Amino acid sequence: MDELLASLNRTLRGWANYFRHGVSKAVFSTVDDHAWHRIVRWIFHKHSRLSWRQLRRRFCRPGSWKLICDGVEFTGASSVKVIRYRYRYRYRGSNIPTPWTPRPAVANTGG
Repeated sequence: MDELLASLNRTLRGWANYFRHGVSKAVFSTVDDHAWHRIVRWIFHKHSRLSWRQLRRRFCRPGSWKLICDGVEFTGASSVKVIRYRYRYRYRGSNIPTPWTPRPAVANTGG
């Protein structure tokens, strides 16, 4: 299971890094929720006599529903910070630099 969690973490983190520049935090949460349910379904399929209480005791962090196995915790896509703008500074309105933006004429004060 630790290999599964590590592989899913890498895959979802890479996918989330690609899409992190959009408005995608809710989508990341939905994808993580789906992945968590699929992992739990896989655990129940593998350990058919397991109850929810036993699953939580064996495969989750104490006091939460975070899946963890041999020190590898399922972090998913929500661990990636969403950055709305790629650039260091936010450009808004007429401040967007384009090649068609007129530049003010430089006054020649030759004396």
